[in-house]
Amino acid sequence: MTRKHGDAADGLRLPLTTLFLLMSLDGKISTGPTGDRDFDRDLPLIPGICDGLARYYQLERETDLVSLITGKVLAKVGWNDPKERIDPTPVAFVVVDNAPHLTSLGLRNLLRHCSRLVVVTTNAGHPAFGIPDPKLVTRYYNPKIDFVDLFGSLQHEGVDRLTVQSGGQLNAVLLRAGLIGRVSVTVAPLLVGGGDTPTLVDGPGAPPGSHLVQLPRLRLVKATPLAHSYLHLEYDVIDSLAARTARVLSNES
Repeated sequence: MTRKHGDAADGLRLPLTTLFLLMSLDGKISTGPTGDRDFDRDLPLIPGICDGLARYYQLERETDLVSLITGKVLAKVGWNDPKERIDPTPVAFVVVDNAPHLTSLGLRNLLRHCSRLVVVTTNAGHPAFGIPDPKLVTRYYNPKIDFVDLFGSLQHEGVDRLTVQSGGQLNAVLLRAGLIGRVSVTVAPLLVGGGDTPTLVDGPGAPPGSHLVQLPRLRLVKATPLAHSYLHLEYDVIDSLAARTARVLSNES
């Protein structure tokens, strides 16, 4: 079934979803196009830029207790590697992983780390299906993930707030589906450049003849200068599906 934005008034319930990321002034979320380039790995090596990272990581620790992220990102930062010590966190992870990027070891590492792990995939052979663990839930979609259905099921299970920390491709899908209600970005005082370097929102642009009013519009909520020339920007996404259902829930409480 195809849902339209107006369906929010017809009983659809979604979490209030915040896109939370660190980006450069020119909107890049990585230092380059290849898999060995990564902000978490590279920015601490840049004089002046490294000094402001502590405040960003503090903001990250203050995000919601349910986080949506991709298996690609988790594999990139080393969760598939053997680990002797893994600190537990109260955060639950919703992991979108079709390829798959995560191995059985990576999944077991994450289960030691998070309070609950939901793996969402279109891959019937994903290693998550072979791991019996009460903290692991695997959701299978075919032929593609229905994110409105996924987010609705999460809200039905009690997830009222969700933080998204994914790549530009998935960010674009979620924004265009109206599933992002807020945007919280920390801007590093850095220009990265590169036409093939990942950005906050990637994917194909608006096709010719499309309605420009369908582009996600933002309302500035707060702009907070941080130390070392960093800037924290908070926006509401105007008339998003997520924001509309959040208003319905607020009025009912």
